[in-house]
Amino acid sequence: MSYRTVVMATLVAAACSGAVAVPVAAAPGSEPGAVVVPAESMPERTSLALRGPGGTRWGTANADEPRSALSMSKLYLADYALRHGDGSAADRAAAERMIRVSDDAAADAIGAKYPQAIGAVAAEYGLDRTAPGPGWQMSTTSSADLADFLAAKQATDPGSPILEWMATAPPMAADGTAQNWGTATLPGVQGSKWGWSDLPPPEVASASFGPGFTVAAHTRGGPDDQTADVLRALTEIFGPGPGPAARVSGP
Repeated sequence: MSYRTVVMATLVAAACSGAVAVPVAAAPGSEPGAVVVPAESMPERTSLALRGPGGTRWGTANADEPRSALSMSKLYLADYALRHGDGSAADRAAAERMIRVSDDAAADAIGAKYPQAIGAVAAEYGLDRTAPGPGWQMSTTSSADLADFLAAKQATDPGSPILEWMATAPPMAADGTAQNWGTATLPGVQGSKWGWSDLPPPEVASASFGPGFTVAAHTRGGPDDQTADVLRALTEIFGPGPGPAARVSGP
């Protein structure tokens, strides 16, 4: 297993005990345990949030900023349909297509059937920066809310089909968009969901989970921009390899 895979899976827990030296500092007024990535490590175009065990939290200063949810809202739609829907095979099939291949027609069907879904999931999980719009395509959320949602699924519903479907997403979405960028490129990731705008200017989002962590990002730019930004942030926080910027203590 690579150094960075081990770091991503274990450093978040070690940080709580002060065993890790990371070149970041909590922002004034931030919640306990929150650590903000230095502004110079991430262009303003991208917001990033990372969650780990024990309530450990990292993020950019704009991680709580509400932005277009894009197809990330399909995570909320699928969760509602699976847990509060009518239990039909059609709902489950639509939920799977929304998560694995980001199918818009499936989201249209679930959104029309359960128009309350996004607002209800936001309230249930305490996603304060998530709000429904006139349609699922016009809802808003934040990187922090997405990371918190996936962390909650890991903690309270680890057998959720949503996590399974994220882990088995194919290389191409229903519309032919590649699903291989953004947070999915981080070491240790086991499953991902992607979102993008079909209209200019380009705008993309992604969210992923791995052993002991969840991560989400939104970029006002394209897939390559987001990949570059999240990898840059990883290096800024954890360092390029073993050394003073990324020390993990252990027995």
